[in-house]
Amino acid sequence: MSVETRTTRITVPSIRARKGGEPIACLTCYHAHTARLLDSHVDLMLVGDSLGMVMHGMENTLGVSLDLMILHAKAVMRGSSRALVVVDMPFGTYEESPQIAFRNAARVMQETGCTAVKLEGGARMADTVRYLAERGIPVMSHIGLTPQMVQVMGGFKTQGRTKDEWPALEEDARAVAASGAFAVVLEGMAEPLAAKITRDIPIPTIGIGASAACDGQILVMEDMLGLNPSPPKFVKRFAALGPAIEQAVADYVADVRARRFPGPENIYAMKA
Repeated sequence: MSVETRTTRITVPSIRARKGGEPIACLTCYHAHTARLLDSHVDLMLVGDSLGMVMHGMENTLGVSLDLMILHAKAVMRGSSRALVVVDMPFGTYEESPQIAFRNAARVMQETGCTAVKLEGGARMADTVRYLAERGIPVMSHIGLTPQMVQVMGGFKTQGRTKDEWPALEEDARAVAASGAFAVVLEGMAEPLAAKITRDIPIPTIGIGASAACDGQILVMEDMLGLNPSPPKFVKRFAALGPAIEQAVADYVADVRARRFPGPENIYAMKA
């Protein structure tokens, strides 16, 4: 008799319960084969709208559509079975009203099978976070440097560098926590402020260019693998795959030029 073993995905309550415990390891992911590589290691994979810049060469995230997010999220779900998968709601799909946000977030979850969505914005999005959470859509919030507000902010700038900026950011964190977000990303935030917010709110904080005191960290996978030649200054590179890929391509081209082509007997060899 055969016994089927089914992998259980990490759940929203289990992530929420990690507050103050073992740090939560998160990475962005945009396609199936990298999802398979990440799945047994990370706790959470974010299908981030950063895919517009990383995968499609856009200048910022503002041109990313809901259809594009769903396309990539489907691929990540096909390639994973364990990690919690969160999908970014792109610019223009949730800001107008809680009802429109629910309609679009429900579509994302129905069509991809993901577990949760992520919304940028603090106090201004609190009503929307509550509306979604009360209707069965888990929400990860995102405050601090919010890339979808890049035009308003005038670029990618660290938030909370002066204490005058702290009260509004602290209120953002309190508002999303009170509204039902299960975790909050703190991006590009001054270290003392990120540490204080982490101490003060009851949900996990996921830092990116924030503080080691956060309850976890997320990075863009391509940045930490060395595929981006100009990553943010805070990123530690754990590999140098960009140069390795370039060298592999150069070696391949050298083989082609020298007519070192593999024959069909090598490609299609069958085991006896």
